Order: sequence, then structure tokens, then C-alpha cells
Amino acid sequence: MLLLPLAATVYRSFHSDDVDPAFTGFANYTRMLSQPEITRSLVNTLVWVVGSLLLPVLLGLAIAVMTNAVRWGRIARLAVVLPYAISGSAVAIVGNLLLRSDGAVNQMLAAVGLEALARDWLLSWPANTVSTIAISTWQSTGVAVILFLVGLQTIPPETVEAAALDGAAGWRRLRHIILPQLRPVTAVVVGITLANALKTFDLIWVLTQGGPARSSETLAVSMYRESFLLQRPGGGAAIAVVLAVVVVAASWVYLRGQLATDNGTPRTRRPR
Repeated sequence: MLLLPLAATVYRSFHSDDVDPAFTGFANYTRMLSQPEITRSLVNTLVWVVGSLLLPVLLGLAIAVMTNAVRWGRIARLAVVLPYAISGSAVAIVGNLLLRSDGAVNQMLAAVGLEALARDWLLSWPANTVSTIAISTWQSTGVAVILFLVGLQTIPPETVEAAALDGAAGWRRLRHIILPQLRPVTAVVVGITLANALKTFDLIWVLTQGGPARSSETLAVSMYRESFLLQRPGGGAAIAVVLAVVVVAASWVYLRGQLATDNGTPRTRRPR
């Protein structure tokens, strides 16, 4: 189910776009790297990786920690988790209502006397890429909150109480006691967030369709455009292979560092 389509895609990437494809070697990859639209798409993909890792993971961790032991925590978490249950297309429609030229964001800025900050958020780069990342963060933070809450509930309360008795509080307790025990959950959250960010298509397509002038495309959108709209299956397959390499490489680098072990035990730092 996985290996055969992967092998077929790799095989197709070395052939021409004709009805009867001929072997062309690395011609599709060379053409891909020579297209400025694909280069911009790769840059946008890297920006997506950074933004989608930092914002949802950090926000999810902060919300989970702050709402874990308070009475109103369930209400706050519900407000954050609900967008995750909405489809990407629906989230994109809401984002369009907020970010278009006459949308709610520009109207709010005008209402408080900040008209100078208003702009066409979806019509210029890099504002359109940053805006789509912000909308994606609104949706994807929910799953990070859920997973971090599960991790927090598995931490033995005795360790937290002992740290409190030893004088560790606030940031010191979070850094030296809680975060090391959340390492496995963090690896899962980052892995899921990374994979979802790199394959995001519906949100970007509904918001901007990769425009204007393909300036907000990521590799996933470029792959769709090349394969189905421009009828270049060989070029689309080459982009798919590059995207797969980016996903595997980024995941491997992170997980290798995050789950490094000494004698089979994750490395942790003792509180000072």
C-alpha cells in the first residue's frame, strides 16, 4: 500500500510528461530547480516547517500547562480544541473572511486607528504565507494541547511535589521536572505537526490557490498544479519525491536528536 505507490512515483519522476513517457534521467529535477516558482515554493515550504513547528507546539504546550490544574481549564481547552475538528476548507473560508482586503482584521485595525497596518494580507508575499501559517496554527494547536495534556497526566505527582519542596517553582520546575518527562510526547507532537504542515493543501488552496502569481505555493500545492492543472506528471512526480525527502529528512533529524539515549534511557538534566 505504501511502497508500490512510492516506487511508481520515483519511477515516473525519471520519465517525460508524454503519453508514452520516455526515460529522461534527472531532467525533471533539473527543470524543477530552474523554475523560480518551484524555488519560491521550496522557500515557502521551509517557512511552513519553521512556523508550523514553533507556533502550534509552543502554544499547545503553554495552554496545556496553564489550564491543566485550574477550574476553567476545560472551557479554555474546548475553545482551543474545537477548530481542530473543523475541516481545512472550512477553516480557510473563515480565514478568508478575516484576511481579505475588506475583512475583519483590516476593519478592526481601522476601528482602533491603526489603518497604516492594514494591508492585502493574501495578495503579497511574504504576508500571504505568514497569514496562512497563522490560520493553520489556529486549527492545529488543538491536537498539541490534547497530547500535551495526556503527557502531563502521566507525570507522577510525587516528582512535582518533591521539586516544590526543594524550592523549584515556576520556570525551574517546568524546565527541569516537567519538560524532560514530556520528551516522548513532544516527539509525537512535533512529528504529527511536521507531517501535517508539509502536506497541507486544502487550507492554502482555498485561501490563495497558491497565488498571486504562485507566490504562496508550497511543494504540496506545486505538486498538484504540475500534475493535474499543467498536465506534467513527470514534473509533479519529481516534486513529490523532493517533498517526501524533505519530510523524512526533517523528521529523522528531529527525532534522532530528541530521542537520543544513553544506555537506553533518555537524557535528562537534573534540577540545580
